[in-house]
Amino acid sequence: MTQYILRRLLLMVPVALLVTLIVFALVRLSPGDPILIYAGEERDPAAIEALRHEYGLDRPLPLQYVSWLTHALQGDLGRSLRTRQPVLQAITERLPKTLELGFAALLLSISIALVVGSIAALKRNSPLDLVATGFTIAGVSLPNFYLGIILILVFALAARIFPPGGYADFASDPFDNLKRLVLPAITLATASTAVNLRQVRSSLLDVLEQEYLRTARAKGLREGAVIVGHAMKNALIPIVTIFGLQIGALLDGAIITETIFFWPGVGRLAVDSIAGRDYPVVQAIVLMSALSFMASTLAVDILYAWLDPRISYGRRSS
Repeated sequence: MTQYILRRLLLMVPVALLVTLIVFALVRLSPGDPILIYAGEERDPAAIEALRHEYGLDRPLPLQYVSWLTHALQGDLGRSLRTRQPVLQAITERLPKTLELGFAALLLSISIALVVGSIAALKRNSPLDLVATGFTIAGVSLPNFYLGIILILVFALAARIFPPGGYADFASDPFDNLKRLVLPAITLATASTAVNLRQVRSSLLDVLEQEYLRTARAKGLREGAVIVGHAMKNALIPIVTIFGLQIGALLDGAIITETIFFWPGVGRLAVDSIAGRDYPVVQAIVLMSALSFMASTLAVDILYAWLDPRISYGRRSS
């Protein structure tokens, strides 16, 4: 297992390098000059050239990439063109807020999917199963931005139950923080809940008719012990795959949700940076997103071996 983990970590290096190269090229191919955006109304040619030289944008693109990559490997992701703030500092200030929203949505998604999906599988073709199936179709069909706006109109403006957006620090006002977290967490969790619920239901249906479950029932085990101790553990392998990908997709899904609800996280920072052609910030956020995906898939593979002892990542002896 240790050798497998080390091999996977080594494979992440060329993937991360490829990601940096692609995003570096794409942000610079996009129209617009960031220096002109931030130069203000008085666009003195000498001042503009001085700014371009300060950020290294007057050098050839290959040299810019090598310089950025060299500093990134040393932990220096550069400075924001927009705020002059170190990129790493800008991200670390906003990352806890994104993690708070993301893991609240993930907890909501997994809890609903496991409970409702299991009941829907055990009571196949029941009214609850039909409602759950309808929810999966609606959940994957509604875009985040549309659902978020609907939730704001209904629960914030019409019913006035929750605030329409913004952020409150949990340490200062826990109740206000939770109230402001509800709507964005539901918005971010809906699509993943629908996918997870459908996967839980189908995976559990696949194992419910297996012979080892009939044997367990014949031995006198109670139905709850059969479902939890035997069926669910074997059904979890494909479910864990989906859950792992959902963790990696937290940042991507938060981009739209944070923008709608004025949530000051990394996702909103990404939107502002893309609109402002803030190259260093965009490159750092995309790299962080890619690394989160790779880390989550590695964690899923490790979890496979724990769920099913038959899975081994060691080399087979010939």
